[in-house]
Amino acid sequence: MRLEQLQAFLAVAETGSFQQAARRCQVTQSTVSRQVQALETGLGIPLFHRSTQATLTVAGDRLLPRARKICQEWHTAETEISDLRMGKQPELCVAAIHSICAYHLPPVLHQFCQAYPDVQLRVTALGSDRALKVLKDGLVDLAIVMHNRFMVTSPEMVVEPLYDEPIQVLMAATHPLASHAAIPWDELARYPQVVFKDGYGMQRIVQEQFARRGTPLTAALELNTPDAFRGVVRHSEMLALLPNSSLIEAAHDPTLAIRPIATSATQAVADPPLSRQVVMVTTSDRLQIPPIRHFYDLILAHLPHCGDDISQLPTPSSSVASS
Repeated sequence: MRLEQLQAFLAVAETGSFQQAARRCQVTQSTVSRQVQALETGLGIPLFHRSTQATLTVAGDRLLPRARKICQEWHTAETEISDLRMGKQPELCVAAIHSICAYHLPPVLHQFCQAYPDVQLRVTALGSDRALKVLKDGLVDLAIVMHNRFMVTSPEMVVEPLYDEPIQVLMAATHPLASHAAIPWDELARYPQVVFKDGYGMQRIVQEQFARRGTPLTAALELNTPDAFRGVVRHSEMLALLPNSSLIEAAHDPTLAIRPIATSATQAVADPPLSRQVVMVTTSDRLQIPPIRHFYDLILAHLPHCGDDISQLPTPSSSVASS
């Protein structure tokens, strides 16, 4: 059974004539006759009484509402796919790490909404691993996250590096290590750590760094917001390894101190400065959809390609809700 056979059947059933059906379908009468005959052969039963007027048999009468429904569903599918190809989609969903939502997305969101006012833009702040999971599940169209090479191995995934961001040590201004210009790793490891919760790429980085040095990690507390990190560290001897974008407010807080991790000259090649890579991830098929492609290009145009200087990052915006 083929769609054009059902369409020919419907045209004959609704006009009562093979000739009029041919005009409606813009084909020859013999083509309509062949399509209906092929449908009847496939079903093994006549669908029309052929006399001066084509009238439905009992089988044709049973098929009619089903054929209408199938053809309508196909028309709806064609319309939706055509709209998608032309950029007419109801919403665009983005998952991003908190720092991207707070510091880099607001101007991008403004420009996108101007370009596509009829597309509902939905932004959710998530940890990197969770954001990649919802992207793979098809719940979002694009993710801006910390790179995780283990979660983007599928051939359809498109991974675009955006910038590398240094990771530094956050502590109370009165902490014993605050007197250091840079914190040696063996000193850092002597104190309990505040780490991100499971599902955040930063937790994985911290765990890997301790493991590769053979140093036990004393994870005293798990949190998921920069505010919480600042509050806990301010009143304790706990330390936190955080990326620059999570340290912006802390840089202006006299009760807190930020220090880089020391790298000895003998380890400079094997042990480079600690950093994380922020990437944008989507799938190749999504990039063929105009609104998604436009958002993707806006991100490439607006996001920084380096994350070295905390002072260069913009002021946080409350216009993006984390949900």
